[in-house]
Amino acid sequence: MQNNPQHFVPEGNFLKGKTILVTGAGDGLGKAAALAYARHGATIILLGRTTAKLEAVYDAIVAAGGAEPIIHPMDLASASEEDYRVLGQNVEEQCGHLDGLVHCAAVLGPRAPIQFFPHESWLKVMQVNVNAAFALSKALLPALQAAPSASVIFTSSSVGRKGRAYWGAYSVSKFATEGLMQVLADELRQTSRIRVNSIDPGGTRTNMRKEAYPAEDPLQLPTPEDRMPLYLYLMSEASADVTGEALKA
Repeated sequence: MQNNPQHFVPEGNFLKGKTILVTGAGDGLGKAAALAYARHGATIILLGRTTAKLEAVYDAIVAAGGAEPIIHPMDLASASEEDYRVLGQNVEEQCGHLDGLVHCAAVLGPRAPIQFFPHESWLKVMQVNVNAAFALSKALLPALQAAPSASVIFTSSSVGRKGRAYWGAYSVSKFATEGLMQVLADELRQTSRIRVNSIDPGGTRTNMRKEAYPAEDPLQLPTPEDRMPLYLYLMSEASADVTGEALKA
């Protein structure tokens, strides 16, 4: 691993010819990742719930001279197994292979004691943050395996590495995200050219952070763009031998 992957400086169009799918691509870290990868030459599959937000990112990429992205609206809270199967099939048919999969989509849910945590809210957080990440990774593995090499990035959190009171389902879902990353990395380590890692971006100026800390001054926080060096590093050949790692931006 590079000494300081958090400060990774990529070369020009180092992602030219590569196709990367980013979830939660309409906002926050997902939007920043999509724009960063496109800026370095990748073709981006923009996956998210809100079509208007995805279209805005599409327009920004095209306006900047990037490769024309693909928009794939999907609500991870309600997507079926068939929806994921069709997505995987479409990616293989349209792109031939997939060089990167970046999981940024997530919901926060209530911040409440376990004793009083709403049952339906718990199930929704798990559905979006854990079950959808599993289903999407499973559906896209054939396309990832068809690539010369590929990178899967899970977005985690500090509360997914050390539990914290009142973070409830979100914290538990991020522990599960770390577990999914480790299991998948271990399964693929000797059998494929796919590397799998997680990133804890830390406190970042996003809508989710604002929801969690409404009294905090967002201007004191790094922007999503400030967190991109590590996301770029894990999509580069500099990280070709890095897998199963829980990194922090």
